[in-house]
Parts: sequence; structure tokens; C-alpha cells
Amino acid sequence: MSEYTQIKNKRVLVTGGAGFIGSNLCEDLLKLDNKVICLDNFSTGHKCNLDRFINNPNFTLIEGDIRNLEDCQKSCKDIDIILHEAALGSVPRSIKDPVTTNEVNVGGFLNMLIAARDNKVKRFVYAASSSTYGDSEKLPKVESEIGMPLSPYAVTKYVNELYAHVFGLNYGMEVIGLRYFNVYGRKQSPNGAYAAVIPKFVDLFLNHKSPIINGDGSFSRDFTYIDNVIQMNHLAATTTNEEAIGEVFNTAVGDRTTLIELTTLIKKHLSDFDPTISEIKIINGSERAGDIPHSLASIDKAKILLGYEPTYNLSKGIEKTMHWYWNEYNKNIK
Repeated sequence: MSEYTQIKNKRVLVTGGAGFIGSNLCEDLLKLDNKVICLDNFSTGHKCNLDRFINNPNFTLIEGDIRNLEDCQKSCKDIDIILHEAALGSVPRSIKDPVTTNEVNVGGFLNMLIAARDNKVKRFVYAASSSTYGDSEKLPKVESEIGMPLSPYAVTKYVNELYAHVFGLNYGMEVIGLRYFNVYGRKQSPNGAYAAVIPKFVDLFLNHKSPIINGDGSFSRDFTYIDNVIQMNHLAATTTNEEAIGEVFNTAVGDRTTLIELTTLIKKHLSDFDPTISEIKIINGSERAGDIPHSLASIDKAKILLGYEPTYNLSKGIEKTMHWYWNEYNKNIK
């Protein structure tokens, strides 16, 4: 049993509940006797992520789109807490198609705030992003100091923070943002052009192909295991600390790892299952547009105001993640 305060016996709406983070939240909440409503249009989420609990009597799936205000209003009826995960992620996708990214991430976010306000939802916790730090070179990243955004995606996530502030100010809503830093873990899909680096590299290694690192591998990130993110959502949703309301918090480990270190660690753990993976070469490619060189979070604010203590560092999180991918890989090839 975790030591931190958790959401229990509540009606919780998880938007994007069929996605990587959202489905993990749904599963965790159901274990704590919550009634969970999932809103998803399956544009990036997957129905297979719901398989383990789709028949749970406390789970309700609403297939709808946050760009449709009626869907949002329907989903928010009699809800105690909203965990808003629905978004179109990916910097490259936003550069290729800024209009759709804006429609979902800004228009959809505004719809959810309006629906939450109209239905008098007590607490609204939303997924913000470390991309908001933009071109700021300061390390570690502190919530109060951001730079200019480097992609349309970063713009949309910063606008979310501004809207959240305004709704708290004008309507008395209890809104808290969580700036996610490179989240990874079970259920993260390797499929699609915009897959995150860890599942993509795992998939390549398992298929005995070389992963291509953007640049020379020296770029670094604060990679954050899914269970740390789940903890932060619980803390933000249940906090009674008035100083935390209306704030945004880094959701990370407070440590950074270069891409070459990360890839080497993934390779090492997968080689324990398949020794031939140790022979696969890692290739360096060109740098990716809109990428920031380094990212490292200060988690002091979350520790002080929310009582956050990350339970997984990179080594521990990657080990658990590689076990999950290996088991899934073997299930699929049988």
C-alpha cells in the first residue's frame, strides 16, 4: 500500500483514458473503489489498453471527443474529480499539423474547463508539459521561470496553463497542472510515426534492428516512470493545501539521462532476455526540429506543497518497463 494520499470512493473522469497515461490512471483508480468514467475518441488511445478493466462494473466508457462541448458536458455530470489527459502529443506532429494540435489541445481543453465549471466539478487536474520551458537554458527547470516555446505543441500546453489560471481566478475552480517530463512505462505504444523514444527503441531492439538517436546522443531528459505520474495525480487531486491550488508542478524524478545512456540501459536490460540484442549497433542521425537540448526538473515545489516523493528512479523504472515489454512481445509472437 502506498503511503501517499490517494483518491478513493470518488467519481473520477479521466479524459484520454484509453491512452498510455490515462489507462494506467483508470486501472489504478478502479483498485481504490472509485467509479471511473473514461472519455476518449481513440485517435491516439487504444481499446486494448482498457481490456483489463473494460467489464468492471465501476468503469464507464464514453466514446467522444473533447472538441465537442456536448461530449464534455455529458462526461462531467456528477463528477467529483477530473484528470484531464486527453491531448495530441508530439512536437513533430504539431510542427507538421499545428491546426489540429491547437483544436484538440486548446479548443478541447477550453471545452473541458467549461464543462467542469458548468457541472460544478470540485477538482480539475490536467496534464501540462515540460515543453513549456521552451528555449530556457536554466537547469534545473523551476516552475516560475520559462522561456519562449519552440513548437506549436509547446504553445498549446502553455495556453492550457493560462486558461487554467483564468478559470481559477474568475470561477473559483480548483485547477492544478502537472508538467510531465518524458513519461514512460507499461502500455506506452511503439507504433506510429510519433511514438515516444523508449517504446520505439524497445521495439527496434526486440526486432533486432538498430535504433537511430537524434543527434550525437548528448541531449538529456528527466525520464519519469508512470508510477511517479500516478502518484502526482493522486496528490494533486486530494491535496487540501490552499497554496497548491491553482499552481503547476513539475512531474519528474529530478535527475537527467543522456539519450545514449538511456539507449545503452535499454539494450542492457533487453539483452538479459535475448543475448543477441547486445550485438545490435546504435546509430546517430540528425537532430530533430523543435527539440530542446537538455531537460532537468526541480521537484522541490511538488515535494514542499504536495508531499511528492518519486518512488522510481530511471534504473528501477526501466527494469520494470523492459520486463513488461518482453512479456508483451512474447504474448504477441505466440
